[in-house]
Order: sequence, then C-alpha cells, then structure tokens
Amino acid sequence: MKRTIFFLLSLILFVSCNQVIEQKQEVENSIEAKELIDPDYNPEAKIKELGIALSPPSSPVANYVNAVRTGNLIFLAGKGPKKANGEDIIGKVGEDLTIEQGYEAARITGINQLSVLKSELGNLNKVKRIVKVKGMVNSSPNFGDHPKVINGYSDLMVSVFGENGKHARAAVGMGSLPGNIAVEIEMIVEVYE
Repeated sequence: MKRTIFFLLSLILFVSCNQVIEQKQEVENSIEAKELIDPDYNPEAKIKELGIALSPPSSPVANYVNAVRTGNLIFLAGKGPKKANGEDIIGKVGEDLTIEQGYEAARITGINQLSVLKSELGNLNKVKRIVKVKGMVNSSPNFGDHPKVINGYSDLMVSVFGENGKHARAAVGMGSLPGNIAVEIEMIVEVYE
C-alpha cells in the first residue's frame, strides 16, 4: 500500500513538474518572439512619412484575383506601373526608357502592390516580412541591367518595412509584357496571424 501511495505521489509530482516546465518554456518563447518584433516597426506611419498615397487597387484584367492567402503567406499577382492618373508607364527599358525611368516604374509598381496588400490586410503593420519578389522588365534584347530597374521596387519595400522588407528576388528581362508596360512584379508576403 505504501508503495502504491508513493508511486502515485511520485507520478503526480512528475506530471506537475512537466507542466511547470512546459509553461515556463511557453513564456520564454513568447518573450523571445516579442523581443524579435521591433517596437518601432510601423509601416503605416512610414508610408505617411514618405508621402506615399495608397489608393484602392485596380481590378484584375482577366480571370484571376489580386492576392491569395494560404496560412500566413499572401501571394500577390503581378502588377504593373499604373500611375495615379490611371496611365501605365509603357515601353522597353534600354530602348524607350532609361534605367532611371525603369526604376521609377518599378517603384510605382511597388506602391500599387502596397495598395493591394493594404486592401487584403486592412493594416500594413500586419506584415511580418517581404519574402520573395519576382521582377520582370520589358527590355531590349541587349539590355542587362534588370536588377537596377527592380531596385526601385526593392528599395521601396525596405524603406517601408525596414529589415523586414529585405527579400529574396528575381529580376529578369522579358521580350514583351501585357500592354507594353515597362515592368510587372509579383510578391510573396508573410503576415502575422
């Protein structure tokens, strides 16, 4: 009988200790997660500081959607450089447009993607990080500075999201793009749940 009571008390003590250890680990993990979030991280304020005006995103021109969320990832469809007046920046970089004009087209495309993201999330502070950017440049066959063009997009993401805006990236040339737009860029974003 004494052995049974001792065994039961030992079992209760063991289970209780494990629960305390698990709770302590959960608290430590929670504290670590909070420490990883920069308390000054505020993309909404940064957009205002940069003087960027977001507008409702343009509607898809075919049978697709602007964004698809799966878990904590949002996949944004390709967007182009539609200016605030509704006109697209068109032409081939290296032929019709300079690298600087291509850079600006990529930056405007980034603003358009931020509009889509804001529409999807309601608040850009929910963005954990920019994961991947695929930049396509409408360029002449001998043009080789695609990364310098897509930097307009990447630089904007880092300006808005700080370190969380740094991303993996592809910057490639295309023989043509829809409507002869200068760039088309798509993006994958991780969000807080």
